[in-house]
Amino acid sequence: MDRELTLNRAETFSFINPWIRYFLFFFSFLFWVFSLLIVAIGVYAKVQKATDTVRDTFLIDPAVILIVVGVVMFFITFCGCIGALRENIRLLKIFSLSLTLVFLTQLAIAVLGFLYSEQTRDALGKFVKKAIVHYRDDLDLQNLMDYIQKEFKCCGWNNYTDWSWNLYFNCTDANPSTERCAVPYSCCTPVPREAVINTMCGFGVQTQDSLEASKSVYAVGCADRAVMWIETHLLLVGSLALGFALPQIAGIVLSQILISQIQNEISSLM
Repeated sequence: MDRELTLNRAETFSFINPWIRYFLFFFSFLFWVFSLLIVAIGVYAKVQKATDTVRDTFLIDPAVILIVVGVVMFFITFCGCIGALRENIRLLKIFSLSLTLVFLTQLAIAVLGFLYSEQTRDALGKFVKKAIVHYRDDLDLQNLMDYIQKEFKCCGWNNYTDWSWNLYFNCTDANPSTERCAVPYSCCTPVPREAVINTMCGFGVQTQDSLEASKSVYAVGCADRAVMWIETHLLLVGSLALGFALPQIAGIVLSQILISQIQNEISSLM
C-alpha cells in the first residue's frame, strides 16, 4: 500500500510550478496583444497620410517608430507566450535573452544620457531640427511638435527663432511665403476666454526681440523647458523608469525560473 502511494506521488509530482508557468503566459499574452495594437495604430497612421513622407523624415516618423517598436515587442512576447504554454526551453531562452538585451540597452542609454548630457542635448536638438524643417511635410511630426510646444509652453528648440529652419517660416527676404517670419500657433500664449483660436497669432514674431515676442508667444526654447520639467518632476520620472523596468525584470526572472524547472523535470525523467 505504501509502495503504491509512493509511486502515485512520484507520478503526479512535477518540478514545474503551474502558477509561474501560467502567470508568465498571461503576462506575455497581455503585452503581445498590446504590441498588436501598437503595430495597428502605426500602420493606420502611415496609411492615412495624404502624401508620402520624405525619406529624410523616415527615421523620425512617429508612425514608423510605432511599427518598429510594436514588431520587436510582438516577437519577444510571442516567444514568451508560446514558450511558457508549450514549455519550450528554446523559445523561453530567446524571450529571456531578448528582454535582457532590451533592458541593458535602455539602461546604457539612460546612463550615457546622464553622463554625456551635452551630447545628448545636441542629438535631441538634431532630431527637433529635422522635425521643424519638415513640419509642413509630415502631419504626424506637425502634431507631435504642436503637442510638445503646447504642453511644455515653449517654442523651437533653443528659442522661437529656430522656426527659421523651416522653409515656410524662414525669415529671409527671399521667402515668398505668407508665413514668413512667423511661428506655429502652438507657440502662442493662450488668451483667456478666447472662443476661437487665432492661428495667425505668431505671424511676424521672429522680427521681434525676446521681450516683445514673449507678450504673444512662448519665447523660451523646448530644450530649457524639458530640463526644468525633469528637475521639477524627478519623482514622476523615477516612477516611470521603474514602471518600464519592473515588467522586464519580472519577465527575465520568471522565464529563468521556468527554464530551470523544465530542465529539472527533464532530468528527473531520464
